Amino acid sequence: DGRLTFYPGNRTVDLPFINFMKRYGTVFLNAYTNSPICCPSRAAMWSGLFTHLTESWNNFEGLDPDYVTWMDLMEKHGYHTQKYGKLDFTSGHHSVSNRVEAWTRDVDFLLRQEGRPMVNLTGDKKHVRVMEADWRNTDKAVNWIKEEAINLTQPFVLYLGLNLPHPYPSPYAGENFGSSTFLTSPYWLEKVTYDAIKIPRWSSLSEMHPVDYYSSYTKNCTGEFTKQEVRNIRAFYYAMCAETDAMLGEIISALRDTGLLKKTIVIFTADHGELAMEHRQFYKMSMYEGSSHVPLLVMGPGMKEQQQIPNVVSLVDIYPTMLDIAGIPVPQNLSGYSLIPLLRGKAENKVTTRGPRPSWVLSEFHGCNVNSSTYMLRTGRWKYITYSDGHSVLPQLFDLTADPDELTNVAIKFPVIVHSLDKILRSIVNYPKVSSSVQEYNKRQFTSWKQSLGQNYSNVIANLRWHQDWLKEPKKYENAIDKWL
Repeated sequence: DGRLTFYPGNRTVDLPFINFMKRYGTVFLNAYTNSPICCPSRAAMWSGLFTHLTESWNNFEGLDPDYVTWMDLMEKHGYHTQKYGKLDFTSGHHSVSNRVEAWTRDVDFLLRQEGRPMVNLTGDKKHVRVMEADWRNTDKAVNWIKEEAINLTQPFVLYLGLNLPHPYPSPYAGENFGSSTFLTSPYWLEKVTYDAIKIPRWSSLSEMHPVDYYSSYTKNCTGEFTKQEVRNIRAFYYAMCAETDAMLGEIISALRDTGLLKKTIVIFTADHGELAMEHRQFYKMSMYEGSSHVPLLVMGPGMKEQQQIPNVVSLVDIYPTMLDIAGIPVPQNLSGYSLIPLLRGKAENKVTTRGPRPSWVLSEFHGCNVNSSTYMLRTGRWKYITYSDGHSVLPQLFDLTADPDELTNVAIKFPVIVHSLDKILRSIVNYPKVSSSVQEYNKRQFTSWKQSLGQNYSNVIANLRWHQDWLKEPKKYENAIDKWL
C-alpha cells in the first residue's frame, strides 16, 4: 500500500529502508497501479501500455511470452540484464479457479470464495525469514551484485520481484482456496505500532455500492468481524511490509558494500496494494486507495534528494523512464511518460514530441471478485470510478481532499464534475466498448474450457474456491451458467 511510504501511514510500521530511500531520493505521493491485480498490472509496467491496449484482462491473460519489454530493449542497447523472483506478466499462469472466476463474473450468482481472512503467527522473536522463497531470491540478487555486477564493464539492470507482502495460501480451506492468511513472526510484529492502526469505518451491507457488496461477499468478508480481528489483520499485513522492507535493505546494503550505490539508480514499487479490511474487503481488485495506490520511490545519481512529488503517476511510466535513464529513444505509442523530469526536480515544460504529462492517471479492472469491468480516473482532488457501459451501474466520485477514506460517494451531488471526468475518460478509452469485448472474451474462454472437459465440467467447477457454496445447490448454479451462455 503506497500510503505506508509517507505521513501519516508510515507511523504504523517501521520501514527503515523505505525511509532511507526517502532521505536520499524521491517519493511519489500519488502513484497508482493501472490494474489492481498481479498479472495485468505487471503487463502494464513491462509494456508501458494501458490494460485495454495489452488486453491483459485477468491473471490468466497477460502479455505474449515474446513481448519486447523495456528490459529487452535495454539489453539490446548494451545493458547486462538480470531478473530474479516473481515476474508474472505473461499469459497462461495461475489456477483454474482464478480463470473461471474471472470468466463467470457476469453469471447471475453469488458464491463465496477464498477462506475468510485470518492471521497466523509463526516462530519466535528470532524468526526473521518467514517468506523463505523471497529471501532465497533476495540472496541470489545480493550474490549477483557482489560477484557479477561489481566486475561488469557495461551498465547493468537488475530486477527483483517479491511475493511479499501478499497473504499466504490457506491450507485449512483446501487447495483451491487461494491466499487468505496474513502470516508473520513475532520479530516483524514488533515493528508495528498497534496504537497507530486505524480501524476502518464500514458502511452497512445495505448501503454498499452493488459492486462493492459483490466483492465483499465473494471474498468472504460479509460475516461478523470483531475490532480485534480487523486490527490484527492490518497489523499482520504491516508486519509483512516490514519484512519486505528488510529485503530492500539487503539490496541497498549490497550496493553500498560494493561501492555501486553512488552510481546506481534504485526504484521501489509494487503491482498493487492491499485493502486489509478497508471497505469490508481484503486483497486487491478495487479502485479504493488501499488497493490501487502503490509505493514508488527512486534514488540515485541525478535524482533529487528528500523530494516529495504530488503529481499523479502510474506504472506505465516505468517503461519510458527506464529507456530515458539508458538514453534509448522512447517509442511514441506508449501510454506512460518518463518520470525523469519530475525526479530531477525540473519543470516539466521541456519540449517533448509527445507534449506535457497528462494531469490524470487511468486504472482499469476486468478480473475476478468484481462483477463488472471497472475504470478509475484520478485527477487533482477527484477520483472517478465508473463501471461496465457507464449507465447500468451507478458511478462513484470521491473527493480525496475532503474524504481521504473514500466513505462518501458524491457523484449525485456533483453531476457537472462527473460529466467532465467521464468525457476525459471516454477520450482515453471507449470503455463501454472495452467492457463489451471483455464480456465476449469471458464467454468464449469459458465455453472452450467447458467443452475441453466434456462431462467432467460439473465436477471440476464444483471443486473450485467456491465449492462449499456451490455444493449446496449445484443445479441452480449450472442453470445460471447455461442461461448466461
